[in-house]
Amino acid sequence: MKTNNNLLIALILMAIFGIANAGDTTAVKQMQYWSDKAGSSGNSEKGRVFFTSTHGKEWSCSSCHGNPPINQGKHASTNKPIDPLAPSSNPDAFIDQAKSDKWFRRNCNDVLGRECQPQEKADVLAYLISLKK
Repeated sequence: MKTNNNLLIALILMAIFGIANAGDTTAVKQMQYWSDKAGSSGNSEKGRVFFTSTHGKEWSCSSCHGNPPINQGKHASTNKPIDPLAPSSNPDAFIDQAKSDKWFRRNCNDVLGRECQPQEKADVLAYLISLKK
């Protein structure tokens, strides 16, 4: 009986922490975090220019996410559908810090050949937050 109780407690804790972790942030909180790291507020116009420009590689952020990224995008080489990136169009965008960090790291490397700087992340988030569906 004790083993069943321990299993039940473990499952309850996993459910609680799994749910809490899945929605641990917002796009606005992430923009503020990166703005604080950069020492300057995110700028939506700079974010728009960054998002739509190529940076030494052949892709821009908009190559896959669209311009503006309020509709479903499509990966430039695999054609795999990509959910809208703007929080106004996708309530699940930027609500999981670990997932956001992973995709910033991966996508920045694809577009820039390096990780994005804190100011670049703050600017892109400011741009994405400014978009209306």
